[in-house]
Amino acid sequence: MTQTQTLGVGFSDLGIAPGLLDTLSRLKLVEPTPIQHQAIPIAIQGKDVVGIAQTGTGKTLAFGIPLVQLLLSRKGQGLVILPTRELALQVDESLRHIGHSQGIRTAVVIGGTSFGPQLRALSSRPHVVIGTPGRLNDLIEKGKLKLHTTSIVVLDEADRMLDMGFLPQLVTILQELPEEHQTMLFSATMPPEIMKLASKHMKLPVRVEVAPAGTTVETVTHELVILSREQKPEFLQHILLETLGSVLVFTRTKFAAQRMARDLRVAKISAAEIHSDRSLYQRREALEGFKSGKHRVLVATDIAARGIDVKGIALVVNYDMPDSVDNYVHRIGRTARAGTQGRAITFATPTEQRDVRSIERAIHKSFMMTRLPGSMQPVRFQEQSESRAPRRAPYGSRDSRGGSRYGRSQSGHGSSRGRSPSFQKRSRAS
Repeated sequence: MTQTQTLGVGFSDLGIAPGLLDTLSRLKLVEPTPIQHQAIPIAIQGKDVVGIAQTGTGKTLAFGIPLVQLLLSRKGQGLVILPTRELALQVDESLRHIGHSQGIRTAVVIGGTSFGPQLRALSSRPHVVIGTPGRLNDLIEKGKLKLHTTSIVVLDEADRMLDMGFLPQLVTILQELPEEHQTMLFSATMPPEIMKLASKHMKLPVRVEVAPAGTTVETVTHELVILSREQKPEFLQHILLETLGSVLVFTRTKFAAQRMARDLRVAKISAAEIHSDRSLYQRREALEGFKSGKHRVLVATDIAARGIDVKGIALVVNYDMPDSVDNYVHRIGRTARAGTQGRAITFATPTEQRDVRSIERAIHKSFMMTRLPGSMQPVRFQEQSESRAPRRAPYGSRDSRGGSRYGRSQSGHGSSRGRSPSFQKRSRAS
């Protein structure tokens, strides 16, 4: 079943309880976003929901408001499952904003931190447990987390959990749920594997879709520049100098992110980095510094594509081509949030034309071409036959065994296997 979109009403028309309406008013939240407008009334009725909307359109409150209201009126516990630590902490913050005054208690269980504080939080019988699949699964296996009283489960950014290899953990967690429970599934894209898994635990779910899966917000400009690998560092500094405001730069690997952040700091550009080699404390410190303006540039791998909720990012740079169309959607979803204007620019090497065309077909938009400055030699796409020409990976990339694709060379000399136009996933560290 698909719910059609309706516009022109406020939160007071959605069946939200008076106490929560007062809280939303204090938070200066007056008009629901389309996904909130459509999903909240359905979820408040206790129905299973599949919500699809672009990143930055308010999905957290779309499930958070019904979650808080239902837990205040029924027995049971809520469970929210997310792919990354950063997302778990952001959802916890949002739920505390709307639920604390109602007496709602939360517990966050995520990897990268000690078990002790999390076990103490669980022992206080929280209304909502918010966690990542790995840590939730660990606690279940140790007998420290029981889900038999769970009445509502939320899968947020489920496609990213699939990308990160969490499917086995999700299967284990969902098997621990009681037969009678409500399921809400929210994401910007919806792979069939996730829908197949969720459908086993959902009853007549209502599909709420405010835009086709994988589409991007209209207020983002999609720009493309063709350049050689060697030209990338110079052009990045060029656009950083001409851009006002904060800039988020995506690299494919943690090694490239480390080097770029270091090189930017050497160039007197304040930069921080987020990737899997950083501790939770370091990642939170980098994100807070980026939010506050201490760091003008944040360099990140795709581990952060769903975990950065920062208003007012002026520019997103795809320094390396994303490994999938979905990752392109989520990367650029960090700008133009909540209806604001945003800009995204993608660096493409001469052999990446087919990857560019794959993105254009998926998002139903054409890139605006950006020229290199006069001081840099112009570059064009190479002519390619049906059997795609091999291309070299960018600095710091790793093969599936973790070794350098060019042995000890860091200059990028050598060959590598090309990617198919469908962007076959890589199993690289991020």
